[in-house]
Amino acid sequence: MDTTPWLDDACSLVDAFRAGNRSPVEELEACLAAIEASELNAFCHLDVEAARANAADADVQLPFGGVPVAVKELEPVKGWPYNEASLVFADRVADHDSTMVERLRASGANLFGQTTASEFGGLNVSVTKLHGVTRNPWDPTRTTGGSSAGSASAVAGGLAPIATGGDGGGSIRIPAGFNGLFGMKGTAGRIPRGPDVLIGPLTVVVGCLSRSVRDAARWYDVCSGFNNRDPYSLPRIEGWERDLGSHDLKGKRAVIAPTLGSAVVLPAVEETVRDAGEALAKAAGLQLVDLPVAMPGLGLEWAIANLATLLVDLGDKWPDCKADLSVEIAFGLEMAMGMMNLEMAATVESNRRAANENMADVFDQVDFVIAATNPDVAYPAEVTLNTRVGDVTVGPENNGALTIPANICGNPACSIPAGTVDGLPVGLQIIGRHHEDALLLDLARIVERERPWPLVAPNTPR
Repeated sequence: MDTTPWLDDACSLVDAFRAGNRSPVEELEACLAAIEASELNAFCHLDVEAARANAADADVQLPFGGVPVAVKELEPVKGWPYNEASLVFADRVADHDSTMVERLRASGANLFGQTTASEFGGLNVSVTKLHGVTRNPWDPTRTTGGSSAGSASAVAGGLAPIATGGDGGGSIRIPAGFNGLFGMKGTAGRIPRGPDVLIGPLTVVVGCLSRSVRDAARWYDVCSGFNNRDPYSLPRIEGWERDLGSHDLKGKRAVIAPTLGSAVVLPAVEETVRDAGEALAKAAGLQLVDLPVAMPGLGLEWAIANLATLLVDLGDKWPDCKADLSVEIAFGLEMAMGMMNLEMAATVESNRRAANENMADVFDQVDFVIAATNPDVAYPAEVTLNTRVGDVTVGPENNGALTIPANICGNPACSIPAGTVDGLPVGLQIIGRHHEDALLLDLARIVERERPWPLVAPNTPR
């Protein structure tokens, strides 16, 4: 029996199962052993007994048949803890599966463990009162980003071949960028949320953290398509994996705008993004254009809108639960409750409308916007607010200027590994037009082919 977890992508693991070169039981045990030995703190719950039964009975002819899949703790799995990474709900257990989890089960996925997240997904960090610090496998002193912290750490650290994620302001793309993974935020509604979903503020999508583009495409094949528990979910499209690489990209127009006009990006990161963007344009036959791009940061509007849904979640526990919340979440709630009124609501809506018009103006002129995913490389793991490191300000408050615009406007966007700075990964973000997710997958596939990235962190045990 091979005691090392599979360090290639999930699709190739299924191929190995079908060829008889590896078994689902063997793979699960390897993952469990690696998690036991790991100091990354990527997992907060393991469902060992059920996972072993599922592995023994796996149908490897299914799309993810027998693949051990990790699930972000903000995603409900029936019978598992459902604490949303908060002490407030430390003892709560999910009474249902999410739609995405149901579809993963039907695809043969072996849902074996739950990964850490930031509290309620509200911060781009990998620290909570409930679970402590989750660490980056490229350098355990560094953050994984958030909110899909443990999912990114697990996949990049060789503990699970693929994991679920969610992206309300960059929470798939930010950790993908910091951990050298592929992260796809689909057009809003591509994969349905729910059941029992909070509709507003229409910024959150769900998906996965993956080692390869085809893994994300297969995830779409399994998980996408309308469900009436999410009235804003999109109709099903067939053949995401089948059609990879089949779209004509030659002559399409792109602009390289590493800062999106508002973020302060580390010069070495900006240079890496420009180089990778130019190389991609050449390989894909894109026409680069000189177009001023100035996306508004929208951090306040995004935060205010999302804190309203958090208050719904907390219900009558607020404000008595304040001491159990992180300082940042509690402060944000108090600030929002002091500021939010009809005038503020009007300002939020006015600014969102302006952002939509701004994004539409850009896509009237180009097909793709190429930017940085994160303004810097992974900062120290314990950081929860912006801080000075030498002469540079780093921290979670910087990230939103690059990722939030695609959430506010609903555009598809992905983070593709683009290289390293100081030995840490840099993500190349591509934003596309609504419903043109397949073109982003094809661009990412070109990068994957022309400039292959490490599928796991270099120091992952082999």
